[in-house]
Amino acid sequence: MAVREVEILLVEDNPDDEFLIVRALRKHKVSNRIHIVRDGEEALDFLLCRGRYGDGHCDRTLKLVLLDVKLPKMSGLEVLAEVKKNPSTRHIPIVLLTSSHLQEEMLRAYTEGANSFLQKPVDFDQFDELIRQVGYYWIRLNQNPDQIMLVAEVQGHEEELLTPA
Repeated sequence: MAVREVEILLVEDNPDDEFLIVRALRKHKVSNRIHIVRDGEEALDFLLCRGRYGDGHCDRTLKLVLLDVKLPKMSGLEVLAEVKKNPSTRHIPIVLLTSSHLQEEMLRAYTEGANSFLQKPVDFDQFDELIRQVGYYWIRLNQNPDQIMLVAEVQGHEEELLTPA
């Protein structure tokens, strides 16, 4: 699959959680266009089109980042902060997933611009349902800024004023 066609970036270092998330997304027909990275640095490389992802073709169809909080090399919270301060990536919805109960992490995530912060259920069926609902909402229901066009009536004609880059 071409990197341009990715709808969901999954940033997860735990192979078991990775398997369950991908399985749930495919089982519930949310998306098959998933790219997986396993640490914070690679996530930023992918999102900011640098390193091995720096081929100059960053016009992606990315609709969602599922981001684990505890990652090697760079934490999910650090990745979130970098993505949200970059004008070319700040519009991408980021859902943080964690097994932690720390309220401080949740507060920091929302302060840094997280779109959602969810605790990973221990129960398999609950985990499956959580991923189904998250995926369905962000991929099927949510309207991304790149889908929004502002239109104004100018001298009796509708004229396009803004289309996101």
